[in-house]
Amino acid sequence: MQIEPMPSLPPTRVILEQGGFWARWSAWIAWSIAGISLLSALASAGAAAQYFQRDAKVVEKYHSLSRIAAAKVAIVDIAGAIMGGSGFARAQFDHIAEDESVKAIVLRVDSPGGTVSGSDELHYRLAELSKERNLPVVVSMGGIAASGGYYIAMANGGRDDVIFAEPATLTGSIGVIIPHFDVSKLLKKFDIEDDSISSGPLKEMLSPTKDRTPELAERERKVLQSLVDEMFARFKQIVKQGRPKLDDEKLASVATGQIFTAQQAVDAGLVDRIGFLEDAVTRAVELAGLTKETARVVRYSKPRGLLKDVLDGDFSAGSQRFGGGGMMGRGTLEAFAEWTTPRAWYLCSWWPALITSR
Repeated sequence: MQIEPMPSLPPTRVILEQGGFWARWSAWIAWSIAGISLLSALASAGAAAQYFQRDAKVVEKYHSLSRIAAAKVAIVDIAGAIMGGSGFARAQFDHIAEDESVKAIVLRVDSPGGTVSGSDELHYRLAELSKERNLPVVVSMGGIAASGGYYIAMANGGRDDVIFAEPATLTGSIGVIIPHFDVSKLLKKFDIEDDSISSGPLKEMLSPTKDRTPELAERERKVLQSLVDEMFARFKQIVKQGRPKLDDEKLASVATGQIFTAQQAVDAGLVDRIGFLEDAVTRAVELAGLTKETARVVRYSKPRGLLKDVLDGDFSAGSQRFGGGGMMGRGTLEAFAEWTTPRAWYLCSWWPALITSR
């Protein structure tokens, strides 16, 4: 029996259909995510380059005038309470010391002052930098330039027409204060007694909880007053260096701790002119022998980032203005020690120890 061969079948074809609307949107979302990831990677690379630069404490940015000029006028910011001489302000001075292209400094002060030692060190650093490099210093006062803020402003070389205050500036407050609060009577109401052991009766000076005899209280006050008087004498000496036209009588009339408005400060000889930052820049350009076409004005800022904030313990909203590391971001024990440490202040404030900045 002969078997007929099976007729050949046409080749099988498989047709893959598109997934429709949702498939197209899935592909679009995937490509979008990839693009965003690429942009984020590029941004992170740029940020990393800033963080790992040789001088990561200071970032220089163009401010005004010529973008291509080689000679620079540097704006240095002193903002917030002055706690020491090793913070962002010092970093700006160090940066300028290594930059030979800086020909003048505009000191922008917006500070109520701070510790005696911190104010004095920053004044010294700026005065030495100005002297070594022959850099004219012009002062631009912001909302407040009082006490230690005014102290630092005296590092201007004693030149004429170099201190500018804005119309609403408060300045002056030339004086010294050592805060002291006595809560010993309050503790007695709760049957609490300070029984600290010390090497001598004066070791517990300024302790807010120690009950003192009238004789010991008077002895402490004399010691503290002598410290204040000596630091006050230095403050007045620094003012005379920065304002050589003030004679002793005129200086005594303004060195009372009083705060002055801008116009009152001009009339008293503490300030040269009422003007804004731009006016101070113009004067600095002039003193440096430059022009608007040959001067590039730069300003400095701190590099910021999540990693740096975590390491610094800096999460407060105002800490960037004050240079980072505000009291709210510091450890509780450190903050408590800061509040209770006796300090002398060139400061315009009724409660100095609660205002801090690095």
